[in-house]
Amino acid sequence: MTKEDRQNAILEQLLAQESVLVSDLASSLDVSLVTIRKDLTELEKAGKLYRSHGKAILINPFTNNRSVNEKEKLNAEEKQLIGAEAVKLLVKNDSIILASGTTIHALACNIQPEEKLTVVSASLQATMTLAGNENVDIIQLGGMVRHSSVSVVGQYSMEILRGCSFSKLFLGVDGIDFDFGISTTDIREAELNRAMMQAAQKTIVLADSSKFGRRGFAKISNLDEVDLIITDAKVPQAVVRKIEELGIDLIIAGEGSLL
Repeated sequence: MTKEDRQNAILEQLLAQESVLVSDLASSLDVSLVTIRKDLTELEKAGKLYRSHGKAILINPFTNNRSVNEKEKLNAEEKQLIGAEAVKLLVKNDSIILASGTTIHALACNIQPEEKLTVVSASLQATMTLAGNENVDIIQLGGMVRHSSVSVVGQYSMEILRGCSFSKLFLGVDGIDFDFGISTTDIREAELNRAMMQAAQKTIVLADSSKFGRRGFAKISNLDEVDLIITDAKVPQAVVRKIEELGIDLIIAGEGSLL
C-alpha cells in the first residue's frame, strides 16, 4: 500500500466513524504507530483532519467566536427549520427564556402567538423581532452588551432570573461534545446560561448539526442536564444513537421525529 493509498484509507475511516484511535489505524492498516503519526501530521497540515489525545477526528473541535452577521449565513436553512420545530413546543400563556444566538433568533422569527406569551430575553435581536407582537410580553435582560452575539451578559442580567420561574429555556450553544458537555465561546455567557437553566423547568438546546463534536471555550453544563435537543437532518446517526443512550429527547427538524 502506497502512502497515498494509506492516507486515503485513513480519511475513509474518519468519514465513516468521525474519530478513530491512532492505535486502531496502525492495526487496521498493518503499519507502525510511527508511520501512522507521520501520515496524520501530513493530513493535519493539509487541513484534512485534526489530531487530539491519541486519536484523529474529522473536524477541529474548537469553535471560534464569530460575529452574529457571519453566523447567520452559516446553515441558515437548517436554523429556520429548527426554529419552526421549537415554536411548536409553546403552549397557551407560556413563560419562556430565550438565550442568545442565531438559532434563537430563528425561533423568535417563528413566534406568532394568538394567546399571551411571556418572554425573558438575553438576545437583543430576538427582542426586536418580538417587540411588534402585542401578545408577547417581553422582559429584556440588562447588562453589558456582547457585540459578537448582540446579547447581554453579566451580573445585571442574572438578577432578574433569581426570583422567577419559567417553563422552558431555549438555549443556543457553540458546541456539543459528549465528554465536555454543552459550551459557548464566552465565559460570561456560560455563567448566564447556567443561571437560566436553574430558573427554567426544562432546558431545550437548539443546535444545527455542525455543533456536534465541537467545544467552545466555556462549558455551560454536562449533557445530562439537557432535556431536549432540536437539530437538523444532517446529524450523523452515530450522534443520534449516543443521544438516545443518554436518555435525552431529540427532535430532528425536517423529519419531525421525537426519539
